[in-house]
Amino acid sequence: MRESAVPPSDLVGSVARALRVLEVVGESPYGLTTKQIARRCDITVAAAYRMLRTLAHTGYVLRREDGGYMLGLAVADRFRELVVAMRGPAEVGEVLRRAAADTGYSHYIATFVNGRVAIAAAAEGPHSPYVEDLLPGFDDGAHATALGKSLLATLDPRQRAQYLREQGMRAYTQATLRSPQALEADLAAGLRRGMQVEIGQFRPGLACAGVTVIGSGELHQRYVVACALPAADLMKKAPVLRENLMKTAQGLARALTPAPAPNVTAA
Repeated sequence: MRESAVPPSDLVGSVARALRVLEVVGESPYGLTTKQIARRCDITVAAAYRMLRTLAHTGYVLRREDGGYMLGLAVADRFRELVVAMRGPAEVGEVLRRAAADTGYSHYIATFVNGRVAIAAAAEGPHSPYVEDLLPGFDDGAHATALGKSLLATLDPRQRAQYLREQGMRAYTQATLRSPQALEADLAAGLRRGMQVEIGQFRPGLACAGVTVIGSGELHQRYVVACALPAADLMKKAPVLRENLMKTAQGLARALTPAPAPNVTAA
């Protein structure tokens, strides 16, 4: 399902340590001193100082006036580039924004990235509760979201079991499904319904509904679309919601499918 966690034989240690420094700096919202970074990364203060100087020069960290370090703007630049790459064609964003404007609900498209369910693009709607986690790149909670369920439903039972063993089934709320058997039953109900749903399984008071955009091919070629809405709205509007999602899925499928090459005949 994903790349091996075993380090490659040709791993470049200095690069790995520099990336670890970035991770440690990013985990602290208040900034860290060189000594704190060195201790958390298990490297010498001198090594931490050299790495931080290099990362600051390239814009990946910022040194504050109090001597602490925080992530730099170059990280935000790379994130924006990642979002564009994950989203795919610009038309994908246009379809999502149109769906959010027409329905008032936030819409998301997801795919498999390195074997994990991940949000590839999003468009916020004014009537959906804001959930700070549901941003491009979010790759947790597949068993607790309609996006995740829709993608997991494209796997065979053996692949799903392996995915759940690797990622676990964290309890986000009291309603979160915690066993593979319960998830299998839920996915089967969603297939019969023509739409995967969750109510309060990821966040209290939040519901999500999702359908397949492209359900076959390599994992990274599979896509689903979902919308988030207040839990009470899902029960009232399920048929209309499914119809709107299917329409959006058709538009996304067209945007994601390359146009056939022109048939050029020799004169």
